[in-house]
Order: sequence, then structure tokens, then C-alpha cells
Amino acid sequence: MRENRTITETEKYVEERLREAARTLRRLPEEKVKGYTSSWPAIVRDEMEILQMEAQPMRIRPSSEDISEMEEVMFVWLRWLDVEERKLVWLRAERVRWKLICGRFGVGRTKAWEMYKHALAMIARRLD
Repeated sequence: MRENRTITETEKYVEERLREAARTLRRLPEEKVKGYTSSWPAIVRDEMEILQMEAQPMRIRPSSEDISEMEEVMFVWLRWLDVEERKLVWLRAERVRWKLICGRFGVGRTKAWEMYKHALAMIARRLD
């Protein structure tokens, strides 16, 4: 961290790192649960069925640096907050709408925003 960074700049940095961590987590490959199998035979599709199938979105896998940064955010930074603040900050990192967040926490928009800014400020203070 630079010494001359203001709290607002640091909060913006924290917010961007949180969003990047959520993005990286979404890009990780999904783990299949081991131990559950199907006895059904594999489906054999003809050429027309394959052509009519929806294209699967291409996943760009995160680099090891992206994963390390995500782990720092998730396992170090978020531990500095209490459980409710962690949930709030992570919901915003995943870009959940304020209306849904307010309903989940049972507070108004202004209060939820204040709680969010307070949590960002706590992380920013620890980083500086």
C-alpha cells in the first residue's frame, strides 16, 4: 500500500479486489461430487441434435495469481469483519441488488449502504 493513499481510494481498491475475488471464484471449474454415479448409459446424440444444442459458454480459467489474490481476500481480509458484514460485502461483490440485500438484512437502503461502507473502511484501515 502506498502511504499517501486516502481512505476513499483504499476503499475503492478494496471494493475492486472483492469484486475480482468473486469473479475469480465464479471462473473456477466446478467440482463433481465423487461417489455418486449413474447406471444409465451415456446418451448418444445424432448430428442434428448436436447442431440444435445451445452452445456452452467458454470458461476462461483464472491464473494462479488470480487464485492467490482471491484467497487473500477470502481468507485474510474477510476474517477482519464479523459474519454479517462478511455476508453483506460478499453479496455486493457478487453484484446482488441492494433491494435483495435490504430484504435479507431487514434494513433500509441507507442503513445497508452505511453498513457496507463501514465494512470497507474497516478493511481499508487494516491495509493501511
